[in-house]
Amino acid sequence: MTRPLLITDCDEVLLHMVSHFSDWLDEAHDIRFRPEEGDLAGALKRKTTGEQVPSEEVWPLLDGFFRSEMRRQTLVPGALEALGQIGEIADIVILTNLGDEAHPWRVEQLAGHGIHHEVVCNRGGKGEPLRRLVERHGASRSLFIDDLAVHHASVAKHSPETFRLHMVAEPRLAAVTQTAEHAHARIDDWPTATNWILERLEDAA
Repeated sequence: MTRPLLITDCDEVLLHMVSHFSDWLDEAHDIRFRPEEGDLAGALKRKTTGEQVPSEEVWPLLDGFFRSEMRRQTLVPGALEALGQIGEIADIVILTNLGDEAHPWRVEQLAGHGIHHEVVCNRGGKGEPLRRLVERHGASRSLFIDDLAVHHASVAKHSPETFRLHMVAEPRLAAVTQTAEHAHARIDDWPTATNWILERLEDAA
């Protein structure tokens, strides 16, 4: 008998990222990043001049963080306990938008926080890889969690039957983030989200 499937993002869902990225930018690059001030490309400013960091420099900075600073990331409160509960009735896959080269880093990082689930790396929209995961698992029901609206739109397009939960675990970011249009719900903390998730997956268990 097939089990339901939870597919979840990692950064700002399972692990805090932007606050640690901000600290590192300040320490290592003299760049000020306040996530509550706008999207990533527009919120990075050089501390000495106040000038915005060019967009072509943003992704290399992110890559540098993930290559050398993932140890800074901390567990989102309640995430580990929630995965334990959900894992009793459902399979769990972590679908993260990092290149394949980062797969061993992310697996090791999550294991260090007590999270031992399948990790799939991806570039671009998450709808198509999610659909393939649902098909591979033969999932009787599926549910997706992510902090970015673009991925909810992608999943709604490619796997419309999948339940979609918008979660932004960083409070400063959550305060300025509009609820994703294509999400079924917005819940920013795991203790509250767990019941919502279980209610939608348990019928298929």
